[in-house]
Amino acid sequence: MLLFMLFIRIFEAMGETTFCEMLGSPEFPLFSKEGHITIGGAFSIHNQMSKPQLSFIDTPERLTCSRINFRELRFVQTMIFAIEEINNSSSLLPNITIGYKIFDSCGLTLPSTRATMGLMNGQERYCSNQSSVHAIIGASESSSTIVMLQISGIFQIPVISHFATCACLSNRKKYPSFFRTIPSDYYQSRALAKLVKHFNWTWVGTVRSDNDYGNNGLATFIMAASQEGVCIEYTEAISRIDSRDQIARVVKVIQSGSAKVLVAFLAQSEMDILLEEALNQNLSGLQWVGSESWITAGHLAIERYSGILMGSLGFSIRKAKIAGLQEFLLQVNPSQDPQNNLLKEFWEVTFGCSLQPGLRGQIHCSGSERLQDVNTPFTDVSELRISNNVYKAVYAVANAMHNMLKCGQSGQAVKNSCMWKADLDPKQVVKHLQDVNFTCQSGERVSFDRNGDPAATYELINWQRNERGDSVFVTVGSYDASLPNGEQFTMNGINTTWAAESIKRPQSVCSENCLPGFRQAVIKGKPSCCFSCIACAAGEINNSSNSAECSRCSLEFWSNEDHSQCVPKAIEFLSYKETLGVLLAAFSLFGACLTLLVNNLFYSKCDTPLVKASNSELSFLLLFSLTLCFLCSLTFIGQPSDWSCMLRHTAFGITFALCMSCILAKTVAVVIAFKAKGPVKAVPQCSVPLQRTTVFSCTLLQVLVCAIWLHLAPPFPHKNTAHATERIILECDLGSSLGFGAVFGYIGLLAVLCFFLAFLARKLPDNFNEAKLITFSMLIFCAVWITFIPAYISSPGKFTVAVEIFAILACSFGLLFCIFAPKCYILLYKQEKNTKKHMMGRNH
Repeated sequence: MLLFMLFIRIFEAMGETTFCEMLGSPEFPLFSKEGHITIGGAFSIHNQMSKPQLSFIDTPERLTCSRINFRELRFVQTMIFAIEEINNSSSLLPNITIGYKIFDSCGLTLPSTRATMGLMNGQERYCSNQSSVHAIIGASESSSTIVMLQISGIFQIPVISHFATCACLSNRKKYPSFFRTIPSDYYQSRALAKLVKHFNWTWVGTVRSDNDYGNNGLATFIMAASQEGVCIEYTEAISRIDSRDQIARVVKVIQSGSAKVLVAFLAQSEMDILLEEALNQNLSGLQWVGSESWITAGHLAIERYSGILMGSLGFSIRKAKIAGLQEFLLQVNPSQDPQNNLLKEFWEVTFGCSLQPGLRGQIHCSGSERLQDVNTPFTDVSELRISNNVYKAVYAVANAMHNMLKCGQSGQAVKNSCMWKADLDPKQVVKHLQDVNFTCQSGERVSFDRNGDPAATYELINWQRNERGDSVFVTVGSYDASLPNGEQFTMNGINTTWAAESIKRPQSVCSENCLPGFRQAVIKGKPSCCFSCIACAAGEINNSSNSAECSRCSLEFWSNEDHSQCVPKAIEFLSYKETLGVLLAAFSLFGACLTLLVNNLFYSKCDTPLVKASNSELSFLLLFSLTLCFLCSLTFIGQPSDWSCMLRHTAFGITFALCMSCILAKTVAVVIAFKAKGPVKAVPQCSVPLQRTTVFSCTLLQVLVCAIWLHLAPPFPHKNTAHATERIILECDLGSSLGFGAVFGYIGLLAVLCFFLAFLARKLPDNFNEAKLITFSMLIFCAVWITFIPAYISSPGKFTVAVEIFAILACSFGLLFCIFAPKCYILLYKQEKNTKKHMMGRNH
């Protein structure tokens, strides 16, 4: 082929008129007619070809095609009908007749080459640099069309295909003279990808024709499908020349696959072969998604294949009505051209008879049979889709020629005539074809873009049964590539029939959908559509199905139980409504009440020696401070607020400072009383101002510290989200750790000072020496607060507050019992010891 093209270019450059001689017999058209303009045609009238033995010694046998294709024959007659209609028209190409030469390409590249050579050279024995046709309609396959273009393209002869959809043909640099009236597979493949995605079929199998049509179309589909999130389980290729074993292997792969949807990007001939083997292996239950090549093929819509194909979906170009075509088809008869063997073959196959009399075992045909009496794809004009493309292609050539010959323009010698030129320049024909823009009788607009392609609009076809049980093609949706993305694919609301005539849409996924609350995890070595479902982590949610990631909730929200939505986090604080809060509040009130009882007991016994010896003024003040210590723990319970946060820490600091000041004053009084060298009666008198001064000054100092703390950096409510991820701990932030440390440290300093003085005075002679009681109480006080620090730091959430309250109550109860329990015991049960003599002791 390359050498042939090289020789043509060399001789063309030399300007020779005849430069080569054909070897063998010339190729004759199956249908032909003379005219001013000749349009060539190449159709797959037969779909099987003989395989001659090649010995490389003898001349190869002539290629013969068999198995007539009624649908393609209808395309041929549609072309002839359109040409006759134009010839009879007075408005289009007046005084110009159109002739035709139609060849059989058999749907294969080798016969297509032979047909192209016949179209280019005619019946001349010597080659010419002037083609015998001005334009070519065809072919029905992309591979055949590419072969034709490689030859006709040398002479810039325009080729208008009605059925070649390969996106590769839109390459204007490679195929500058190519046009088509069917949209490119670039759009169909993307439409099929959107179709499977629309029905959530993310796991599909694919099978294609092993030619330019199937390979390029499916490659575009796979690329578009991956962008839509659709995965391919397997992809197989078949050819009409494959062995039966190869076809059987492909069907076994399809049958063993887990995908319930099969995308079949097949030409009609490969589809026929695949269906026969599918019947042999009883293949059923698959949802077929087909390309426009076979989705409206009437010869497949028969009962034999209905168990396999019923419910199929696929895109096809819009159908149209061609007035007068059916009547024209019904007039076809062998008598029109008795020498035409194709018409004889058509007649014999249609009626199952023989036109040659005397053949044994054959019914004789008279030729008078009526096509109206039989139903064949040839006379079926209910689905004129590709036939309409042929019709439009012929009219496109006619309109281009009409404009090129300036038909009907002013200045013509004869009105409504054309300026005929015998030597039409093919490049001018291509130019005028590019500019064609007209409306058919059906109202459809015909034009070509810069790549020679028409507007890409499709109907979504669904195979259904009508009331009689016949297979029919129902339009259930549409696709328009000119619309914005997202609006291109639409369903029209008509009920869809699915695989095996089910009313329920099949599911085809590698892995079941991940429910809300789960995320997809890719399985190593598997496509992205195959995944396992993993629950979202704590604090993360996923409120949609099949999401690859979980989203984390914001700081104040947390995931619910099924991780499907974020809910406000539980706010945690020590509440009066919970058991722990109630118990601590009860102990606090119990301590306060107990302290008041002790206070009443001391008040009722205020004139007794024991109460007097205990320094009644300081005792009452100490009991008052202890009551406040018990009650201040209540400020730690409940929801923290600005006032409660400031109150709880300052109340704690001041009440305990008052308590420690009273104890310190008591301790100092004891020490002074036993260390004094003056008269004993004078000691209490001089110690009273000192005690009051000690209590007032020590407490005032704590008040000043708290005031400075509240002024500079007061405690405030704080939502702690760092300590616990699933809840918010509502706590009081100290505001200033230094302020809290100063308050707490000051109390500790007073306690240590009390403990030191009381420890020194513990062995002073007296039957009732308070120093011993104070020493033990301070020991408990310090032990509690020393153990409080690590417990406070390590306790989580509301238990931090509980530990603080526990420490306050423990210290308060410790002081109350250690200092006042022995005295209450004597006041209530050992009144004989409540004497001055016993207080002072016999020996002193």
